[in-house]
Amino acid sequence: MKTMIHSLLALIMMLGIHWSAHAADTDPDLLKVALLPDENASELIKRNQPLKDYLETTLGKEVELIVTTDYSSMIEAMRFGRIDLAYFGPLSYVMAKSKSDIEPFAAMVVDGKPTYRSIIIANADSGVGSFADIKGKKMAYGDRASTSSHLIPKTVLLEKAELEA
Repeated sequence: MKTMIHSLLALIMMLGIHWSAHAADTDPDLLKVALLPDENASELIKRNQPLKDYLETTLGKEVELIVTTDYSSMIEAMRFGRIDLAYFGPLSYVMAKSKSDIEPFAAMVVDGKPTYRSIIIANADSGVGSFADIKGKKMAYGDRASTSSHLIPKTVLLEKAELEA
């Protein structure tokens, strides 16, 4: 009986060491947060300084803001462990999840329900006032991994305006 208890304690200690080592890997001293370059990199870092300050104060760890070149580079950085935290829209999240063991922990909520918004914008002088008016016009799309600047506009144009995207 005494041998079994010692064996059980040894097993628990070994598991504790394993869990501690695992926890150290998943709780870095430096938290690397990816930012998508929707503007000049230095301006983006400046604009996100309050987020950095908040995370450092709240989490008690150093935070590094990293500006990626696009969603694909953000997905790859997450995949290879070069970043710890990133904002993904629905499409880029699905793409990232297919390559990495990531877990969402926050979402935009309106009236108690998760939501996502995308807007199609036309120049005021273009004569576009409805989906039907888009026919024959040129469209610009954003990053192929972007929900709001690629997937939703193309889907809406296909469904609502019966246009080829």
